[in-house]
Amino acid sequence: MQPASRALSHYLQYRRWYEAAFLIIFVLVNGMINMASNTDELRHMGATYLPWQPYVWEYSSACAVLAAIPGIAMFDGRLPITWSTWRINVARHLLGIVVFSVFKEGCTIVLRKLAFAAMGEHYDIESVPFGLGYSFLPDARIYLSFLVVLYVYRYVLSQLQGEARIFAEPDVGPPVDSLERPQRFLVRKLGKEFLIAANEIEWLKAQGNYVNLHVRGRDYPLRSTMSAIEALLDPGTFVRVHRSYMVNLDHLLEIEPLDTGDARLKLRDGTIVACSRTFRAALRERSVQSVNP
Repeated sequence: MQPASRALSHYLQYRRWYEAAFLIIFVLVNGMINMASNTDELRHMGATYLPWQPYVWEYSSACAVLAAIPGIAMFDGRLPITWSTWRINVARHLLGIVVFSVFKEGCTIVLRKLAFAAMGEHYDIESVPFGLGYSFLPDARIYLSFLVVLYVYRYVLSQLQGEARIFAEPDVGPPVDSLERPQRFLVRKLGKEFLIAANEIEWLKAQGNYVNLHVRGRDYPLRSTMSAIEALLDPGTFVRVHRSYMVNLDHLLEIEPLDTGDARLKLRDGTIVACSRTFRAALRERSVQSVNP
């Protein structure tokens, strides 16, 4: 594997940790910049304040934004702005801005009151310009800026990672693959296209509006629901084991029952996949059938 591929695989493996670290570092650095600007403005205004107060003012707001970001990403993951849904979902995101602003301002007030109380002081909301009306436009800019960054980030990552597609019915001539039971998936990556065989998929995981197809250490996102892709794959090879997971029985190595009634599955590549009790009986039956056809 080339260094660039190894680096991408490593990043994808620890993607959530890298994303969280980036957000925390960004908030810390941006907070220091804003605090320097705000304290300079307060000096020019002749305002009096204790040395710790600018930190509380700035980072209470920053922490509120940081707490809201996973919710915004999850909301957009379920209601993405696409060519077919942009009208309704833009309207929903406008409502999301209002919810975000209310949450941010309320959370900021609570954090400031707690911090001031810990320092033996009283936080007076009227002491600084504050409130939903005053902060709505800045909050809207934060929300929209995050969405822009999120969509750019997803696009770049999809180009590097590759995105899987199901063959569509052509306008002229017969389809190149079965539309009811596709044997191959088309992957587009960095302007190039290649095929992966359906039986090469080791396991699948639902993530938002996508299902990640795991093949030889790589995840290829396919825009679909788990139920839709389950109907397309060979039921003799692929089995649903969880609301968010399917596995290829040819890559299933071990089933470990748990006291809760669930199970833990170990695949040939060392991956551990959860199996809920809802699907455990079906998995056991299908596993026996695959061994004794």
